[in-house]
Amino acid sequence: MPGWLMPNDGPLGHTNGGIAVRANGEIFVTHRLPITGIAVYAPNGTYLRNVANAPRNLHTILIRTEPEGEVLYTIRGGGAADTGPYSGSVATGPIIEKMTLDGEVVLSISASAIPDRFKDTELNKGADGALVVRMSGLAVAPNGDLYASDGYASDYIHRFDRAGKYLTSFGGNKTPDGFNRLHNLAIDTRFTPLRIIGTDQRNNRLVHWSLDGEFLGVFAADLRVPKDVAIDDDYAVVAEAKGRIAVLDRAGKIVTTFGTNTVEEETGTPNTPPAKWRRGIVTTPHAVALNAHGDVFVHEWNFFGRVLRFNRQE
Repeated sequence: MPGWLMPNDGPLGHTNGGIAVRANGEIFVTHRLPITGIAVYAPNGTYLRNVANAPRNLHTILIRTEPEGEVLYTIRGGGAADTGPYSGSVATGPIIEKMTLDGEVVLSISASAIPDRFKDTELNKGADGALVVRMSGLAVAPNGDLYASDGYASDYIHRFDRAGKYLTSFGGNKTPDGFNRLHNLAIDTRFTPLRIIGTDQRNNRLVHWSLDGEFLGVFAADLRVPKDVAIDDDYAVVAEAKGRIAVLDRAGKIVTTFGTNTVEEETGTPNTPPAKWRRGIVTTPHAVALNAHGDVFVHEWNFFGRVLRFNRQE
């Protein structure tokens, strides 16, 4: 659906984060400029409001239904070269927050909760010598445990309980499995017991762990820079930065693709201008979400700001 997302005032602005859809169809979209934090849109794309207290360096957002109702989980993040007010380099401040959909913070987890022994790469060294994390991915298990990846530095996955207590860490880019930018995570509900699925971006693959952190193996390989993954019934929908959305079955085989961009210089970059955008063709997908009907929403890494909607075909 071209041109369906309508900002409140002016252009959509820099998009480089996450997207989530609540049960009533409202779409939550992270922005960096000119609208910072999270903007909320109606199902038809009309701007509704901003989420109060949402920080401006968000990387991943999730909406979950819990006993108290729908809640929003966020993780702050950014690349190693990201500096200034949007920096994902965090030493002691909050990295993970749980809030109401109106923006009331009910849980905050600080970077200092992660033991220093898991901040063991050059990218975990801040400019002032402090040990930092550069978070990217977030998933929440049915019991409320949180899994967060230090995807722009160590590639460890850090596990916390529902109250925010640190439990353990696993993965890492120094293991024989060689994870390289665990960009995002999801709970893979297609399997019993449940699994964690991660986008191992620079290895162009999806990987699986048990909820206890046991590495189960490679789920899919030879992808096009996978950034994010969402589970829809028996399928995994993958946002690939090199210009494609792929749908994979339980065996890790691609069953269909859409939005494919065959112009190499338009993909894998935030610089593709609106003049080069084409209907139904992605440029650099960064995040993906689905509504209850199975329509797919794609959040792109783009300095001009771009969100696409693909309606499910019956």
